[in-house]
Amino acid sequence: MTDRRDEIAANLAKVEERIAAACAAAGRKREEVTLIVVTKTYPASDVRILSELGVRHVAENRDQDAAPKAAACSDLPLVWHFVGQLQTNKVRSVVGYADVVQSVDRSRLVTALSKEAVRAGREVGCLIQVALDAAEPAGPAAPAPGGVPGAERGGVTPGGIEELAGLVAGAPGLRLDGLMTVAPLAGEYAGRQRAAFDRLMDLSTDLRRAHPAATMVSAGMSADLEQAVAAGATHVRVGTAVLGVRPRLG
Repeated sequence: MTDRRDEIAANLAKVEERIAAACAAAGRKREEVTLIVVTKTYPASDVRILSELGVRHVAENRDQDAAPKAAACSDLPLVWHFVGQLQTNKVRSVVGYADVVQSVDRSRLVTALSKEAVRAGREVGCLIQVALDAAEPAGPAAPAPGGVPGAERGGVTPGGIEELAGLVAGAPGLRLDGLMTVAPLAGEYAGRQRAAFDRLMDLSTDLRRAHPAATMVSAGMSADLEQAVAAGATHVRVGTAVLGVRPRLG
């Protein structure tokens, strides 16, 4: 375990250096950017090591893996983020441990989250997941990549943010925290992470006119966190660069 702790500590230090350098280059203070370590597929023992090393934000994308892990780590001072596509039949479980759901992309999910948050007596932070895969007409939702329902990446088109944000803001038990995106693999922003993140920042500015407290902008992962920081992201989601190549579970 000491070897694993040393490995994670060294990787974490390198990521911290990258974030600090990106902040300096952008003229930003280091404390303006929060590191979220994506712990999906990694064991609870790694989460404990991260906590010992000072990490306070962790993220998961599959409830069947996250729920038992969060329960095993319930004594730790962590903020849990859910970043995967969330099915409504998993909402009750996710609301039990997630402090923030970053993948809110449809009205039915807002309704389900609100119902379960009220039932559990919790306030759940919500980010509207924005799909920038293609230039689409205004609407409530974007098709998943390849048009396949249930594909890993979802999101609402830019034209649908206002309506969905209003639903979240008015829903009992929920708090509208801001926006999230994943660098697009297709469309006009494919391979142009900085441009995509700049677009997300513009959308965040628009959102904050109506919802001033929705200041969170979650963008950037292991490969492109510098571009996200340069654009103005407040949170970056990093997994592999901290924890290494993901092992297969089961």
